[in-house]
Amino acid sequence: MSFQIIPGHPDSPVILHVPHASRTIVDSGLLPGPAALADELDHLTDAYTDVIAARAADHAPLRPWTLVNRLSRLVVDPERFPDDTEEMLAVGMGPVYTHGYAGRRLRNDDPARDQALLDEHFHPYAAAMSTLTDQRLAATGRAILLDVHSYPAVPLPYEMHGDGPRPHLCLGTDPDHTPGRLIALARELHDDTALNSPFAGCYVPLAHWRRDTRVAALMLEIRRDVYMREPAGPPTGGIDTLAAGLGTLINAVTRRHPADGIMTP
Repeated sequence: MSFQIIPGHPDSPVILHVPHASRTIVDSGLLPGPAALADELDHLTDAYTDVIAARAADHAPLRPWTLVNRLSRLVVDPERFPDDTEEMLAVGMGPVYTHGYAGRRLRNDDPARDQALLDEHFHPYAAAMSTLTDQRLAATGRAILLDVHSYPAVPLPYEMHGDGPRPHLCLGTDPDHTPGRLIALARELHDDTALNSPFAGCYVPLAHWRRDTRVAALMLEIRRDVYMREPAGPPTGGIDTLAAGLGTLINAVTRRHPADGIMTP
């Protein structure tokens, strides 16, 4: 399987989503040689976000559920829209990348190959997340998706909105699925946060997006120099602080509160 679901407590509504932590490559039409491919992975992998999520889950009194992508985003990016509404197509980085972080050609144009990759990896992944979300809704009456990412301190050439603030923690929101209390709780993770800069939005399964407001979602984009040596060095002590803070956030959103809004059925 190109992804792994790590079970949580039956009564937890929280799903940690870790889509970009892996460096694993499979045959998918990539053109660059080993050195160039390693360079792409160094810059585009959300290194150690799987470690942060795992340690945060260990900190949470009611263990969350976790879905982790076990393939690199260079194979297929599960967070892109699978049609022409995806804005990253403009820089060759739709669900199947044709270009890399600095415009390097990664694949030849081949719609048939792209469709095969979507069928093999993208659609099963999306179906698994939809099913997991349905299961949390059935068990608890709500689902809270925390989308765990990281980003570089210095903008990369591919970034379409890289001229705005680059806080230690960027919170990506959705107008239909991110309640104010979830934002307020997430702001307590760090004293340097911003909304939707340099990256906006958050992952909601398409089967639920704009259809089921019992699904709450938030993207956590952690600036990499907070917890590691860029671009592909080891983690620093900041990784434990982040994991503990995320565990506290998981615990806070798990508890029901009258002000939760869409976080409570």
